[in-house]
Amino acid sequence: MANHKSALKRIRSNESKRLVNKYQHKTTRNAIKKLRELTDKKEAETMFPSVVSMLDRLAKKNIIHANKAANLKSGLAKHVAAL
Repeated sequence: MANHKSALKRIRSNESKRLVNKYQHKTTRNAIKKLRELTDKKEAETMFPSVVSMLDRLAKKNIIHANKAANLKSGLAKHVAAL
C-alpha cells in the first residue's frame, strides 16, 4: 500500500481518469457499431465525421494507439463509400 501523500492522490486521480477513459472508449465503440449497421448512405455520411472526431480524440489522449484509430477510420470510410 502507498505510504506517501502524493502516491495516494495519484491512486485516486488514476481511478477517476480510468473511468472517464473507459466511458469515452465504450461510447466510441458503440458509435462505430451503430455506423457499421447503417444502410442509408446519407445518414452514414452525416454520422461519419463525428465518429472520426471521437477516434481522433481517443488517439490524441493515448486511450487507443494512433495506428488503430487510422485503421478504424479507413475501414469506416470504405464502408460509407460502399453504401
